[in-house]
Amino acid sequence: MSGPDRDLAAAVLAAARAARLSLATAESCTGGLVSATLTAVPGSSDVMAGGVVSYSNAVKTALLGVRGETLAAHGAVSEEVALEMALGASERLGADLAVSITGIAGPGGSEHKPEGRVCFALAQAGHAEAETVEFGALGRDEVRRRAADHALSLLLAKAEGT
Repeated sequence: MSGPDRDLAAAVLAAARAARLSLATAESCTGGLVSATLTAVPGSSDVMAGGVVSYSNAVKTALLGVRGETLAAHGAVSEEVALEMALGASERLGADLAVSITGIAGPGGSEHKPEGRVCFALAQAGHAEAETVEFGALGRDEVRRRAADHALSLLLAKAEGT
């Protein structure tokens, strides 16, 4: 598996630095790939506030403030949970801009939540927006890599638009 795009990560950091934004991540199915890719770039500490790998629902609730009611109503792989993850990361890590990722990297999935479905959210200034991307059954490593790259692209677009 090739890893997430380090050049994209460097561009995210440069854009965030130029906009004077601090960054945070809340990752589930990517297991910290976005944070690892950002912090692999020298000098990232002036922009990167931190990240939370919230693989279990208990950690989503305890560390990110995702409500149990949201998890029960929508499941962990949902835009609603992604929104609460991003808002929680931004608030709890003191970051200006946060991205969250929750999905089904595979193998597996179901008819209602297939392998390759990943929900993302971006939070800034107490407001968040979410989207779902269907990467398809590309295999666990490829879904995770593409999800990490997509999260970096979302951060870049938001940082450049600030």
